[in-house]
Amino acid sequence: MTTLAATTSRERLANALNHRQPDRIPLDIGGTSVTGIHASCVAALRDYYGLEKRLVRIHEPSQMLGLVEDDLKDAMGLDVTGVFRRGTKWGFPAENWKPWLFNGLEVLVPGEFNVTTDSNGDTLIYPEGDTTAQPSGRMPAGGFFFDCIVRQDPIDEDKLNPEDNLEEYGPISQADLDYLATAAKDALASGRGVIAGFGGTAFGDIAIVPGPGLKHPKGIRDITEWYVSTRSRQDYIHRIFERQSEIALANLERIHAVVGDAVQAVYLCGTDFGTQTSAFCSVKTLQELYAPYYKRINDWIHAHTPWKTFKHSCGAVSKFIPTFIEAGFDILNPVQCSATGMEPEQLKANFGDRIVFWGGGVDTQKTLPFGTPAQVREEVLRRCGIFAPGGGFVFNPVHNIQAQTPVENIVAMVNAVHEFNGRK
Repeated sequence: MTTLAATTSRERLANALNHRQPDRIPLDIGGTSVTGIHASCVAALRDYYGLEKRLVRIHEPSQMLGLVEDDLKDAMGLDVTGVFRRGTKWGFPAENWKPWLFNGLEVLVPGEFNVTTDSNGDTLIYPEGDTTAQPSGRMPAGGFFFDCIVRQDPIDEDKLNPEDNLEEYGPISQADLDYLATAAKDALASGRGVIAGFGGTAFGDIAIVPGPGLKHPKGIRDITEWYVSTRSRQDYIHRIFERQSEIALANLERIHAVVGDAVQAVYLCGTDFGTQTSAFCSVKTLQELYAPYYKRINDWIHAHTPWKTFKHSCGAVSKFIPTFIEAGFDILNPVQCSATGMEPEQLKANFGDRIVFWGGGVDTQKTLPFGTPAQVREEVLRRCGIFAPGGGFVFNPVHNIQAQTPVENIVAMVNAVHEFNGRK
């Protein structure tokens, strides 16, 4: 097996994404909203590495993910940086930062991040930061992230209009394009590998279906009702996805014109198809209801850009991987190896030459938060040994690193990757 020399993290990521053996496994923590790290853990890591005292910025206020800044990336030896869209799913931009006390930790939140506390001590967040509207998210007292509040009007079958479920999608603004252009330029200048998330291409993602950024969402917004509709109202869902894909393609053309080839991979969709032991739908439903629109987006990207496309789906999704590949996805995340049928050896053997595994490096439900540093090290080294040969692997734990994960375990994870990478 030929190992390719790489002088930069960007080259290292390119080799891995193209199924070439890189000199080292590229390491991502914080590059996307599904490969990120809770703000409290970012603060703990900054203290551990003795970095300058500064407040952590909550760039993704749904999961309360903290921005991993360049000095922390350097300290941890990270290879990937992210280009994030300007807007958040709550309908306000991630800018004009202000301090907020979060479970005793002072952090920075976007200027329009406006919350109240109810009689139970729960924190309520509002669409577009408008506290005169109904709250669209709730963080339980003592909690660590927000859940959407379902605001579903009574459904009149005779008046259902797909446009109502498309209200949050539209032409990208010039302000957002300018933001992405600057972010992509800065990411390229870092010398790291670059992954971007532009939004608008997540078909049926239940994190978005409730319309958390809308003051009065219309259409089908209840999560259970949405899942029912994927069987009972497929024509309606097709009409939503058809129009959403048209909007997305028009936006991607404009986005590519300003970010160009600075981006190496793009996070397209976070719709989950798997549970811990089973699935939310059949392979047939994936192929008929979702795959045509995934393929349309992937085909355009592959015809017009050098970007690799990134699909996130938690759970037991091994039976769906062939369809993901046929639909044009290059990358699978988070690679939940603890789910039924997701044994890493089988995933690598069956699909490792056709799809990149971005994740799967260590379990974030058990080992990373509750194991010992030695147990974390052992699991990381074992997973790297399985996924790394031949390229096609970017190290990230299984999904975001959650609050209350011991900083010693996070450091043990990072050190184990570097230890593996030092082996020749």
